[in-house]
Amino acid sequence: MKRLLRGLAATVLLGFAAIAGAAQPAPALPGDSIYQLPLPLTDSNGQTRDWRALRGKPRLVSMFYTSCQYICPLIVESGKAVERQLTPAQQKQLGVALISMDPARDDPAALKKVVEQRKLDAARWTLASPRADDVRAVAGVLGIRYRQLADGEFNHSSALILVDADGRILARTEKIGSQPDPDFVAAVRKAVGG
Repeated sequence: MKRLLRGLAATVLLGFAAIAGAAQPAPALPGDSIYQLPLPLTDSNGQTRDWRALRGKPRLVSMFYTSCQYICPLIVESGKAVERQLTPAQQKQLGVALISMDPARDDPAALKKVVEQRKLDAARWTLASPRADDVRAVAGVLGIRYRQLADGEFNHSSALILVDADGRILARTEKIGSQPDPDFVAAVRKAVGG
């Protein structure tokens, strides 16, 4: 009987400890986290939230725009190609965030259209637009160069950036397309515990 009471007391104490731990705020961000930049994003579902909500798992991050006919579809394909190199369990541990450099045109409907056309898993892929005033800051944090042309299109550098769960940059590749950079894939596997 004493053993049973001790076991029940230990279970109750562990339960209280778990509840108390769940109520604790998230630890402070590291100083080199991309999430240090305050950034509201509106996603393909029309929800606006701070991009720190993406914190918590390793993530591929890049910038794109939905009306691009050339390199941006290859950026999407690059993310999918990296995913194909992972096991299903590893895929679940990885998120992908594509941030628009064209928020004037990339409203939730335009973002959702890309999600559907490219058959992206909305549980893992986030396509979102920042405020127009924040695009330059996002590009700076990610090391993406861009400029808008007179016809509304963009010249921009193309990269996939791997960040850890706290938003620290772990790796970067500028090899875009269906054949992913093996060193980058190795860094992704390591980040997701593979």
